[in-house]
Amino acid sequence: MIISVLLSVLLTVTPVQKDTVAESGYVDKIADWYDQNMNYGTITTLMAIESSFIPFPSEVVVPPAAAVSTREDSNLNMILIILFATLGALAGALVNYFLSVWLGRPIIYKFADSKLGHLCLLSGEKIKKAEEYFNDHGKVSTFVGRLIPGIRQLISIPAGLARMPIVPFMGFTLLGAGIWNTVLALIGYAVGDNMDLIYKYSHEIGYILLGVLVVVLTIYIIKKRKK
Repeated sequence: MIISVLLSVLLTVTPVQKDTVAESGYVDKIADWYDQNMNYGTITTLMAIESSFIPFPSEVVVPPAAAVSTREDSNLNMILIILFATLGALAGALVNYFLSVWLGRPIIYKFADSKLGHLCLLSGEKIKKAEEYFNDHGKVSTFVGRLIPGIRQLISIPAGLARMPIVPFMGFTLLGAGIWNTVLALIGYAVGDNMDLIYKYSHEIGYILLGVLVVVLTIYIIKKRKK
């Protein structure tokens, strides 16, 4: 099941261009502030924002922190960076989930088509596609969606509208967000202060990761069936 979902994502999700919000000045200002106030609290907060309905790139948060953790005078630990980033992602996902549960479909769609919703890069069409995808592929889509740039923000909404049980929702979200944040942290560790490479290829990272997951899971299932 999970392999078919991963393949469906690779075949149907079109490459996402760099968000206009990411190109705006406010992200640069927050990034500058973050450089001066980098700690586990700010990592958690910014990742919660990134995972909620407010668009903010995780590439601005995790890789720089991982790069800083390599310095001798750093107070940051790479494992804890991944942990707190993942907890922040879960918090933001829960905001979307419970807002969808409490507000319901009509209000969610109305907000998505409002001016404020458009500023958050939402639209009724995007919500509809995310909801159809969730209905087609079920709970595992909340895991796969966490690995796709541009979809992480949306996948919690149809889960809330469908009233997906909270325990598997949290489990899939933690697993997907944990993998994504681990990849970002490793990249930040490898490239150091050269963040332009991460911003430029952030979406490709997601698709490559999906491809690797498909291969690994396929090999695992084949070996299991042979036994």
